[in-house]
Amino acid sequence: MSITLPFSMNIWQLIGLCVIAFTAGFIDSIAGGGGLIQLPGIMAFLPNVPMVTLLAVNKTSSMLGTVTAVIEYTRKGLINYKRMWKSALIALFTSALGAFTAKRVPNELLKPLIIALLAVLILFTLLRKNFGQRETASRFSESQQAVLGLLLGLVIGFYDGFFGPGTGNFLIMGLIFIYGENFLHASADAKTVNAMTNLSAFTMYTLMGVGNIPLGITMGLFNMAGAHLGVKLAVLKGSRFIRILFIVMSSALLIKQIIDLF
Repeated sequence: MSITLPFSMNIWQLIGLCVIAFTAGFIDSIAGGGGLIQLPGIMAFLPNVPMVTLLAVNKTSSMLGTVTAVIEYTRKGLINYKRMWKSALIALFTSALGAFTAKRVPNELLKPLIIALLAVLILFTLLRKNFGQRETASRFSESQQAVLGLLLGLVIGFYDGFFGPGTGNFLIMGLIFIYGENFLHASADAKTVNAMTNLSAFTMYTLMGVGNIPLGITMGLFNMAGAHLGVKLAVLKGSRFIRILFIVMSSALLIKQIIDLF
């Protein structure tokens, strides 16, 4: 069975992409790592479409999902906007700068560093069993927290625009480390920065005219549905569940980066 769809897709390809978008939105809203599911899925179902178009479709869908997660976490009262707005705003601009730089500098140079950072992140989380399980007092003063929060938004924003894999994972870890948050609150706060970096990338791709808005929005609706359900489960299960999923997704991302490198 076939139907007139973007890229001459058949209906089964579209259904597969929507299932992938739903799953990515669900996972990403809880512990990050949705890009590990969605982008490879898009590449598998649309192998003959230019990569830049696939990236644009991925960002369109992801943007809608992260905005939905922000709305849902806001309704639950779990996002600290007083703390996060500056980090999110600076990430909006540095993400665009990262994407601009990526066109001129090969991001393959980052892969060994990202593999090392992911390995340290996973090992640290496994060894520190109480890390992120409950709210703790920050080890930094308020002024130090403000500076580190801005630095986190700056670095993560640039990284997401330049390379991308593991953005949500690094954000969650950074927020726990700086503010003493638990995994639930860190996942919620991380979405504010994720939403801004995705919005920045979506805007750039749209201005360049390389995406496919109808397909991106179609997938985005399913990503939104997954994010809506994911937030509900995250709130219901709490930090212990998020920590486990965080380790699983970080480990999967580490394995993928190693395979891609070699």
